[in-house]
Amino acid sequence: MADPNILSTAKPAFDVDRIRREFPVLSQTINGKPVVYLDNAATTQKPRRVSERVFRFDTEEYGTVRRGAYRLCERSTQLYEEARKKVAAFMGTPDSSEIIFTSGTTQSINLVAYSFGKRFIQPGDEVIISNIEHHANTVPWQVVCEDRKAVLKVIPVNDRGELILEEYDKLLSGKTRIVAVNHVSNALGTVNPVKEIVRKARAAGARVLIDGAQSTPHIKLDVKDLDCDFYTFSGHKMYGPSGIGGLYARKEMLEAMPPYVTGGDMIRQVTLEKTTYAPPPMKFEAGTPPISQVIGLGEAIDYLNEIGMDKIAEYEHSLLEYGTQLLENIEGLRIIGTAREKASILSFHLDAVHPHDVVTLLDQEGIAIRGGHHCAQPTMIRFNVPATARASVSFYNKYEELDLLADSIRKIIKMFS
Repeated sequence: MADPNILSTAKPAFDVDRIRREFPVLSQTINGKPVVYLDNAATTQKPRRVSERVFRFDTEEYGTVRRGAYRLCERSTQLYEEARKKVAAFMGTPDSSEIIFTSGTTQSINLVAYSFGKRFIQPGDEVIISNIEHHANTVPWQVVCEDRKAVLKVIPVNDRGELILEEYDKLLSGKTRIVAVNHVSNALGTVNPVKEIVRKARAAGARVLIDGAQSTPHIKLDVKDLDCDFYTFSGHKMYGPSGIGGLYARKEMLEAMPPYVTGGDMIRQVTLEKTTYAPPPMKFEAGTPPISQVIGLGEAIDYLNEIGMDKIAEYEHSLLEYGTQLLENIEGLRIIGTAREKASILSFHLDAVHPHDVVTLLDQEGIAIRGGHHCAQPTMIRFNVPATARASVSFYNKYEELDLLADSIRKIIKMFS
């Protein structure tokens, strides 16, 4: 039972039991115990309808896209482009040509780093990231700066895991070409003030990329209101298939940037002397795309829309507050990342137990969490820990599962003491 002392305020009205029935994986047992899946920041489980939609497409409707005049091809192309429109509406842009399908956030950031960097970053220019980025939003910019002889600058964070905006103000200059920050930190759960970050970058004449891998499943988006230039996402973190994700980009940026990958279907005309390129989005989608995965992503977005992103955010915030209060009351446990604005993530460190041991022992209880540096080693260095254990919630999790997590952590601490 959930702790009534913590749940003293009214809980959001949310039929989590009905939701859980749509995820068969959550009804299985591990070591004879019900599975408690709390690694949603790494990847989410899929509702049955997403897998069924992909299967139906593969077995009844499959054809390549944009390459034929026969009926299966035309139908596949229609479904593929309908999915792009669903993504565009979900992200908050009325123009679906501003959506590029990629394999996920990592490829999307690399696309921007390579293509934007090649066209717009010159020796002596500056790129700004933060101290709490995923490696996917750190390494590409390091490579670009090294290649273009540009300067990489870093926004520091305070002890709560919040960006120090006064220092960001000092980093911005007329040489700043792009600011690349996450919306939600995958290691800490910090929700960054991206609208303010964009506004300040705009005033300095800089472009902005937002890594939305951790925000897209949890926060209702409006990229036009944010006024960013680029926004990335991953399908497998939003209840869709793996191997698919995408990039929102302003149309004028896509028109100005060179292709990232070249080959079939991204051309207007090819001669042995010269090639001209197709307009966006095809300009950035060379080769046969992951058609089935795109169809599955569209179904996942339909599913999220039916539940309602506002309802999801409200319920998950309640779970996060509950879990935070549970863990705060455990002696010997330190939560890493205590920002005033957080989403979905509880990272913690035990005084006497390495995170990898924590994960292994919790697995024996059927509880799945993540342990390690979470592809955010600079963040671990900043907080002076080698790694953290990370529990991350979804709208299919229950308060009682967080009780089990807290009880199991207490047992582990007792075992090692």
